[in-house]
Order: sequence, then C-alpha cells, then structure tokens
Amino acid sequence: MAKEKLFKGGEFLITDALPEEVFTPEDYSKDQRLVAQSAEEFAIKELLARSEQLREVNYELLKQLLLKAGELGFLGADMPEVFGGSELDKVSSMLIAEKLCFGVSGFMAAYGVQTGIGSLPIVLFGSPQQKKKYLPRIASAEIVAAYALTEPGHGSDALGAEARALLSGDGQHYILNGTKQFITNAGFADLFITYAQIDETKFTSFIVEREWDGVSVDEEEKKMGMHGSSTRAVIFQNVKVPVENVLGEVGKGHIVALNTLNVGRFKIAPMVVGSAKSIFAEAVKYSKGRVQFGKP
Repeated sequence: MAKEKLFKGGEFLITDALPEEVFTPEDYSKDQRLVAQSAEEFAIKELLARSEQLREVNYELLKQLLLKAGELGFLGADMPEVFGGSELDKVSSMLIAEKLCFGVSGFMAAYGVQTGIGSLPIVLFGSPQQKKKYLPRIASAEIVAAYALTEPGHGSDALGAEARALLSGDGQHYILNGTKQFITNAGFADLFITYAQIDETKFTSFIVEREWDGVSVDEEEKKMGMHGSSTRAVIFQNVKVPVENVLGEVGKGHIVALNTLNVGRFKIAPMVVGSAKSIFAEAVKYSKGRVQFGKP
C-alpha cells in the first residue's frame, strides 16, 4: 500500500492547488454548515454573553469555557479520533475557529494556542505514548497547553535559544534551565511545549508539565491590548524532564518548531476573519443608529 504523502510546514506555498481544493461558503456541505451553526451558537451563548467579564484575564472563566468547548468537540477538530479528537476536515476546523473568535480576544488567544501551537507539536511529532497521554486531555481541556519558544533575547531567531538541557548521569532525565517570554496561556497552562539546547548545539523540543519542581511563571505582562488573554514569562530552574518527554528527535527541535508554526498559522487566518467580522458588525450597528444633521 502506497503511503500517503504528508505535507508539512510551508510546502503548501510551492505546491499547485487544484480547482476542487478551493472552496466558498456556497460549497459547504450539510455537516460543515451544522458544525458552523453549533460553533456560532456557542459563541453567542457562552462567549459574547460574557464579553465584559473577558475584557480582563480570568483564568477560571477561560478554563470553564475551554472545558465547554471541549465537550462539544471544538478543541479536538484537528486531532485523531483514536486520541480523543474529532478529526474533522479542515474546512470544518476553519469554520469553528472563525465562529469561536467572533469578538472575544481573550478566549480567541486561549483557544488558538490550545488547538494550534500548543497541541500540534504532539499531533505531528509526538510518539504514540505521548499522544495517548496528552492529546485526549488537551482535546477535553482537562489540561491547558502553552507554547514556550520565545526568550527574552531571542524571538524570530528562536534557534539561538539560551535555554539549556543537560542529560542526567543516569540517563533518565534532562535538567532544564532557561526563561521563556510572552507565553500565551502561561498563567493557567498545565503543559508547556518548550525548546532548549542539548550540548550547546542540539536544539531540542520537550514536553514539560507545570506541576514539576522548578517550573514557575512571572507576573502578567502589561499589554496594550488583548487584556483578556494570559501572557507571562515561564521560568525553568533545574527542572527534571524525563527522557521520554523529548518531542521528536534530539537536535531536531527546529523541525518541530518551524513546522508547528507554519501549520499553526492555518488557524490564525479564520480567527482574525472572525474577529474582523465582529468589528464590522459593530460598525454597521453603530452607523445605522447614529443620528447626524437630524437624520439617521
């Protein structure tokens, strides 16, 4: 049996798209329309109804909303069914992202990481054991995920990370030290996908659990916008990471990082479209009710 070719990263930029691969709203199937309707109803009932509460970061409320979204299968749209996901088609996944990000930026950020860069590394590169252990709990929001790549001195040049991981003498753990900055969901995340150098030059990805000794977070960042999302620095101080929590291959963390970011950007497009539609709707509402020169 021929193996299906797996497209990763930015390969979609250089491969030809066929006419049947381009879709418009008129092309949505009945199932896709039902998914969109369900997501929109959730957004109206659960998110927009709490928009004022979500203007400032509220860990408990964000967690509750993620749990409800998980119950409806929204968080596992891009995860295999065998690991607790919904395994929906990409159009349905896009529609969920658009509808759930209609005007509530705090939830948009939390949802985006939970279903994108916080879980995709495990979906794409996790071992069967890692997928079995973590994906069902991420899909249900039993645990909240975060993606800890950026450092105080390294943003777009993330491969120059200063975080270090040293293999223990018994070969059972890596001792992780470093600081990651501007990490979305950090204030209430249970799981961090992070990166560090092994032997100075082997950039490697790790799955780190918050409850482990040596994991801590700094105060919430004072941001100009998106006050409803959690953004903090994450500090790893002599954290013992089991060798089985290496994600992908040692020294191949760049493959995990870059492919995750490229594929994860798929989710950003419908999210910002949903947000833009909400802004447009508010503008139309205001313009229809505005009175100028004695006329509406």
